[in-house]
Amino acid sequence: MTTVGFHFDIMCPWAYQTSLWIRNVRDQIDLDIDWRFFSLEEINRAEGKKHPWERDWSYGWSMLRVAALLRRNSMDDCDRFYAAAGHALHAEGRKPHKPEVAAELLEKIGLDPGLVAAAIADPTTNDDVRADHEAAVAHGSFGVPTLVFDDESYLYGPVITPAPIGTAARALWDLVLATRQFPHLYEIKRPKTDRDMEHIAEQFTPYLAGRDWQSVERPAK
Repeated sequence: MTTVGFHFDIMCPWAYQTSLWIRNVRDQIDLDIDWRFFSLEEINRAEGKKHPWERDWSYGWSMLRVAALLRRNSMDDCDRFYAAAGHALHAEGRKPHKPEVAAELLEKIGLDPGLVAAAIADPTTNDDVRADHEAAVAHGSFGVPTLVFDDESYLYGPVITPAPIGTAARALWDLVLATRQFPHLYEIKRPKTDRDMEHIAEQFTPYLAGRDWQSVERPAK
């Protein structure tokens, strides 16, 4: 079995699309996904502002704390919560970053809704999220989706919408694997036209309706 680490932040619409793709790949090949955390709130934090772990509730960070508590016992439960929360925000325009909505989503997938409060009451869930985030940053990561392979090589992306499925998903997986033959290949990027921006805006309409924050994109190194 091939294992791939996947750093995500539930807030990120790009990571959500890539998560749909990697799950579809998993359905086709012998692939195990190791879900790992990354905080856009922390990486994009303005100097002088509180760290997300210093707040009683932070949008993305607190959702990751819930996922962290779930992951301790079951990677599958972590997977299912990310799928449910991601779908709520990025497909339905709902607000899983509100505690009551996160609790409702847990109940919907057959888990204890009290785990939201339990995750926030447990300060060590901060440690779990920070450990994953700092490990990614130490390897130069600046955002998500970020993939990690068994040789500890890191790749940012693929950044694509909508998520390819079926044979297209497998073809993209093969393309991603092929780039690993070139350890000093740092970037291949398609310029975005006005039509591309319109396509992205259309794809992300639910996310734009559901978010309660201003999106910030940190420039790549």
